[in-house]
Amino acid sequence: MADLKRFQLEVISPERIFYTGEAEMVELTTTEGDIGIYADHIPLTTIVAPGIMTITEPGGKLKEAAVLEGFMEITQEKVTILAQSCEWPEEIDVNRAQEAKARAERRLKSSDANINMARADLALRKSLIRIELAGKK
Repeated sequence: MADLKRFQLEVISPERIFYTGEAEMVELTTTEGDIGIYADHIPLTTIVAPGIMTITEPGGKLKEAAVLEGFMEITQEKVTILAQSCEWPEEIDVNRAQEAKARAERRLKSSDANINMARADLALRKSLIRIELAGKK
């Protein structure tokens, strides 16, 4: 299979430059659904939703990471993802993710009117993404 055309990809979180390099494709979840980006994609700005991002590097090497909310800008020159948080599988603390999952499930089952259900649901989704990705390593 011939190499695909490449583009520059940059993923930045508040803590660090998470990833920078050439990619053949990047797949991730937006608020509008899953999206796959190749070189020469139309310019776009979109909101990134919690999910697993898959980067296809030159030669077909795949890298996966948990991306937990942010923004993405696609230009002719590059793709930039500004993420609230991103983690490689080996960086995920599975015990902490399991505890977050249990807390979120308790909140969602609670009848307490003071609990923000949307926030609890988001916390549950984030913990499930981390657990899923950590299970792949």
